[in-house]
Amino acid sequence: MIRVKDALTVLDKGALLTEEEAQARSIAIHDAQKNSLAAKILDAHSVGQNGQGTDILHIRFDALASHDITYVGIIQTARASGLTSFPIPYVLTNCHNSLCAVGGTINEDDHIFGLSAAKKYGAIFVPTNCAVIHQYMREAMVYPGSMVLGSDSHTRYGALGSMGIGEGGPELVKQLLKKTYDVARPRIVCVWLTGSVTPGVGPQDVAIALIREVFSSGFVKNAVLEFHGPGIKNLSVEFRSGIDVMTTETTCLSSIWETDELVREYYADHGREECYKELALDGPAAFDGCIEIDLGAIKPMIALPFHPSNAWPIEEVIRNAPDMAEKIEKEARARTGHSLKLQDKWTREGIWVDQAIIAGCAGGSFENLAIAAQILENKSIGNGAFSLSLYPASQVVALDLVRQGYTAKAMLAGALIKNAFCGPCFGAGDTPANGTLSIRHSTRNFPNREGSKPGEGQMAAVALMDARSIAATAANGGKLTQASDLPEKLCKLASKHKPEMALYASRVYTAHGNPKPSEPLILGPNITDWPTMRALPENLVLCVASVLTDPVTTTDELIPSGETSSLRSNPLRLAEFTLQRADPNYVGLAKEIRALEKERQKGSDPAKNFLRDILQAIGQDAPLDSFAIGSTIAARKPGDGSAREQAASSQKVLGGAANLAIEYATKRYRSNLINWGMLPFLVTEDVFAKLSVRDTLVLLGIRTHIAQQAKTIPALHRKAGEKDFFPLTLTMQAITDTERDILLAGCLINFYQAER
Repeated sequence: MIRVKDALTVLDKGALLTEEEAQARSIAIHDAQKNSLAAKILDAHSVGQNGQGTDILHIRFDALASHDITYVGIIQTARASGLTSFPIPYVLTNCHNSLCAVGGTINEDDHIFGLSAAKKYGAIFVPTNCAVIHQYMREAMVYPGSMVLGSDSHTRYGALGSMGIGEGGPELVKQLLKKTYDVARPRIVCVWLTGSVTPGVGPQDVAIALIREVFSSGFVKNAVLEFHGPGIKNLSVEFRSGIDVMTTETTCLSSIWETDELVREYYADHGREECYKELALDGPAAFDGCIEIDLGAIKPMIALPFHPSNAWPIEEVIRNAPDMAEKIEKEARARTGHSLKLQDKWTREGIWVDQAIIAGCAGGSFENLAIAAQILENKSIGNGAFSLSLYPASQVVALDLVRQGYTAKAMLAGALIKNAFCGPCFGAGDTPANGTLSIRHSTRNFPNREGSKPGEGQMAAVALMDARSIAATAANGGKLTQASDLPEKLCKLASKHKPEMALYASRVYTAHGNPKPSEPLILGPNITDWPTMRALPENLVLCVASVLTDPVTTTDELIPSGETSSLRSNPLRLAEFTLQRADPNYVGLAKEIRALEKERQKGSDPAKNFLRDILQAIGQDAPLDSFAIGSTIAARKPGDGSAREQAASSQKVLGGAANLAIEYATKRYRSNLINWGMLPFLVTEDVFAKLSVRDTLVLLGIRTHIAQQAKTIPALHRKAGEKDFFPLTLTMQAITDTERDILLAGCLINFYQAER
């Protein structure tokens, strides 16, 4: 089904060659490495002295995109750093904090701020529920050969010939200030598609089968996936996009596909045919590895809790239901101490689902929803507890579904039709009832991603499936069913999508290149500026505030999604939720450490005595004012998932100064740490095993070490409750000159303020 080859692979004239075979054809490997689509696009966007052919790329993007739980913080950071206008097209969508359901913070304040910023600085403002961020970018903004940076991890437009990268907000701030995105030249991996999918198999099936094969090994971590092969022509553009957007869950950096006549038709259908150009190899191209996918061998899949990589053929899950249920129950108890009681869902008659959702940038396409409606026609989901919600990804999609009668078919079957909204993907809409099983064509099923609160006794199980099998399950009254069991004609799109782009012309505010500096920026009472942050001191005392021993710590666990979305504009209030689900004691201890640092700044006796005790224990006599005190978390592999900068900035606001990790799950989380002045240390498994809450680490000369870009940092470690310190070694991956200067300044804001 899927074969992974971790070796140099050359694609030449439709054939995959080993390095030896390529050399036998007299192919120059060095030249072929520059000839991939990704290499050409990256080099075309890299500027400055370290441009083409070097190890570090300095990229300037063609456009930026943010949604309404990231753009406020980005604009506030850019303002504090000297922003005067947006230099490139910047799309502000309103698809996350969209409910505006009650008073207080959950209202339209962020959206009013966003529109006022679009007017003042010159941006593109997409109103609430008009489109989810990535659907709007596909329909209206991207073009082949372009690069887009988004403050959302699922920024992926490779199927349309555009390389999208999802990063934390500070990386967008750099672009707004006409700086560059600095990244090590990534590995490029060829994804070779052959064959055709069988009836009932959809893009989510292909995607989670791919994620299953590569996630745990880290084979494509921070790499670019480049899609080629004869199988591409057998996939519609929306099918390709459905695979493409899920590549984020492989932990790759970006993706790109060759383009063809179907892509040209997509641009033409959306009124932008002039944007199209063909992307194809013009000679041999060398890749750092290869993933071969036989599309015809992919079966309907399900990603069981608690990760998209926990994927299995649906038929296998049904066949081995008791064992599967026991495995999930065991993991749930290990993670949360709660039981999901899934044995109640796994019966002799089948596996019974309580809720189904098709939504967002992955599920809410015209093709997915139209096929789902075909499957549901003349059926009923029943009048029991089972429910089905469909979220078109944009008003453009929703309008055509109505015009072509698909909406009526789905509604008559009992489906609820909702607005374009990302809520089901991050826990702000359709939160399932306690102990229930929800199947979703959305992007993630991390623990509590859909809004559960195990600490309050509320927990549900979420599994990812394709829209086709979700509709088949709904048509079967909630009994888990794979779409391949249906008649073939139901799983084929019966009519072509006819997008009406005039809908955007009447609602989207477009002002790129036309800023109005005199326009006021409207800040609601919950929109606040960032607190003052200190520069990196010469010496640093780190107090361990949390130790997270799970194999992976997601950004949802670092800063919960869902109910906190309305607080993203208020750093101090948001920080109260940091690690709320993973370690409820963290905030209190971090505040205790932060209070000690504030007392140190005042010169109080308790803080002086704390430092004198440390200096005496380590036999040093350094000036007390050369020290600062900060907190740190230790985690095995933090940062999987969302690009949200708040996963790092909330720690900083609480006095955080570093992270200690065996490995960082993603580049974007490590970049978020650096941009907020948090030292991204690496530790060995042995060192990690020694760490516990309330331990103390002393880093003498840390400012000098960072200034010299040292990769090895000596430290002294004292266990909680003990007196003596013992040496240990911290390491740090190579940092760029700019990253060094940001860390020395204490954060990105300080760095740019110093430049002004």
